[in-house]
Amino acid sequence: MTDRSFKPLLATLKGERQAVPPIWLMRQAGRYLPEYRALRAEKGGFLALATDPDAAAEVTLQPIRRFGFDGAILFSDILMVPWALGQELTFGPGEGPRLSPPLVDAALDGLARVSGRLEPVYGTVRHVAAALPPEVTFLGFAGSPWTVATYMVAGRGSKDQAETRGYAYRDEGAFAAIIDAIVAMTIDYLAAQIDAGVEAVQLFDSWAGTLSPAQFERWVIAPNAAIVAGLRARCPGVPIIGFPKGIGGKLPAYARETAVDALGLDETVDPAWAHANLPTKLPVQGNLDPLALIAGGSALDDGIDRILGALAERPHIFNLGHGIDQHTPVAHVERLIARVRRGA
Repeated sequence: MTDRSFKPLLATLKGERQAVPPIWLMRQAGRYLPEYRALRAEKGGFLALATDPDAAAEVTLQPIRRFGFDGAILFSDILMVPWALGQELTFGPGEGPRLSPPLVDAALDGLARVSGRLEPVYGTVRHVAAALPPEVTFLGFAGSPWTVATYMVAGRGSKDQAETRGYAYRDEGAFAAIIDAIVAMTIDYLAAQIDAGVEAVQLFDSWAGTLSPAQFERWVIAPNAAIVAGLRARCPGVPIIGFPKGIGGKLPAYARETAVDALGLDETVDPAWAHANLPTKLPVQGNLDPLALIAGGSALDDGIDRILGALAERPHIFNLGHGIDQHTPVAHVERLIARVRRGA
């Protein structure tokens, strides 16, 4: 008889290797699901959806109902923190998020903090925590300071983060103030998510791989280490996953110097290399290529089997190497889950 109070994902994050790895997918609540598209159309836009606790809770729960994942990831956005720091946030059709004023043109101390903008997120957490099956782990998240800062400085996403990298070189003091403000707000934000009901958190650093070695130490390692230490002091025992996309051979140093409890691997990382080079007991998460999931067939099966084989001897959470793409067939997700759970 299965113990429905046992949470395999949470146990894995705490260092227990499972015979069958738990599974969740980054962006598992999103546009590839017809039920999500219907609700988003009804709400009229992303920000309206993300700031409606009932609707955001429903979106968070949709993939749990459909697929029975071992983890539910809070439906929100990494740009909630700059919004709470006082920038205006919009999501225009087909153009991605925009923050104004961009800090390349404005000063951080000219913004007025609006911490109350985060209250709907905590409401979502409470709604989801009350509705989740007992065996499912509830994950909260925030963006890591470097990635969040790239949007705050430029006012939008970019391919190479040139504006923000240049700004950090030109005015290190001003950029350090932005990073410090993000660190402080992120610790408060994640602690409040935990107080409301999440059981583990993930730090997303989508642009961590764009920096020179010295800048990487300054703007990725140090701020993430500060968040981990600050959050541990306030919420001891809550696992923290670090996901620094694109850093490759810097992963061992990131794991050691930030002291995260688990490490997310992007799709460019060889899982056999990761197993050989990361601390033996460190839980890892990942790292199927999202495009293999779209392709399906032997590409999907071979990718799954390679990851499972390489990481079989350590605590492992199966996930993608980045977020699920909106064009992913639902049937391929079902196949992925069945194969990981040995149901194929």
